[in-house]
Amino acid sequence: MKQKTTYIVTIILSMFVGIAGTIATIHFFPFSTEVKEKTVKSVSITETNSIKEAVSKIYNAVVVIESYQNGRQTGSGSGFVYKKDDKQGYVITNHHVIEDATEVKVVNMDGQTIDAKVLGSDEYADIAVLSMNADGVMAVAEIGVSSELELGDTLFTVGTPVDNAYRGTVTKGILSGKERTVSVSSNSGNGSYVMSVLQTDAAINPGNSGGPLVNINGEVIGVNSLKLVEDEIEGMGFAIPIELVMVSVEKLEKGEKIERPVVGVSLLDVSNTYALYMNRINLDKNITYGAVIVNVEPNSVAEKGGLKAGDVVTEINGEKIEDVAHFRYNLYKYNIGDKIKVTYNRDGKKGEATLTLSEKAE
Repeated sequence: MKQKTTYIVTIILSMFVGIAGTIATIHFFPFSTEVKEKTVKSVSITETNSIKEAVSKIYNAVVVIESYQNGRQTGSGSGFVYKKDDKQGYVITNHHVIEDATEVKVVNMDGQTIDAKVLGSDEYADIAVLSMNADGVMAVAEIGVSSELELGDTLFTVGTPVDNAYRGTVTKGILSGKERTVSVSSNSGNGSYVMSVLQTDAAINPGNSGGPLVNINGEVIGVNSLKLVEDEIEGMGFAIPIELVMVSVEKLEKGEKIERPVVGVSLLDVSNTYALYMNRINLDKNITYGAVIVNVEPNSVAEKGGLKAGDVVTEINGEKIEDVAHFRYNLYKYNIGDKIKVTYNRDGKKGEATLTLSEKAE
């Protein structure tokens, strides 16, 4: 009985001590009812791969080119203003965009339509220079250097694919290749020729022709010229390097014709067996490349150098000649008055001729 009483007293004392301790804690260390607010600072997110600043530099310099024949629109493309003075703005586009047009108009990014004049045009370089009223110029493009580019560098285009409804479309890609050579057919019946171009995977559609290919700094490094369109190939666009463009621009701006050297020969590809047969030329079956001379003009550079019909030109200054297009491509690297060494095959034997290039006779 005594043990039970002691147990009960111990419990009562423990409860008393607990209650007393709780009261003392609350008295001396009261609970805070203050509400604390936590401030979260705003976070700024920077997009490291954005090209919006570069786009803003070139965007308003780009224009739509509309070509007309007898009052009817026959085609369209893109272009960009590369220079401006007090009276006029000067626009670069492709030759094929304005070819055979009797009237040309440009549309700026505000949708304003301005009459334009073709100052000069060159089919081989696929470049044309137009002038427009300076009041319609919204911005002038900055010209860059394509030779400083490296494979994988970011590039973009601004242009007008399809039609005017898509004016100012921006597409982005990379530099996929440098110094590519592509064969182009002439619309004027002068055969095919080769162009040295930049390759990009940025989407380039027909309406982008003549528009700028631009680097990450917003500088024009090429002029979009054509797209390789085949069912099994996708994402191969091409542009003329800006250095090659600007070589011709000054003369075209003045209305001067671009003169290129000639040697005074008519040529055929070695694969054109029927045409060769019609010209009474039979080649050895082991000859698989080169440009075949089928005619030499009297008193021409070629005649003075000893070249004859039936000769197969295989090299110019050590550069291999695959066909007639490559012959023109390599020949046009040189200026009137330059000397070149032509290597040829005549009746199975190798020969060489040194030619001093002249201008084309009118």
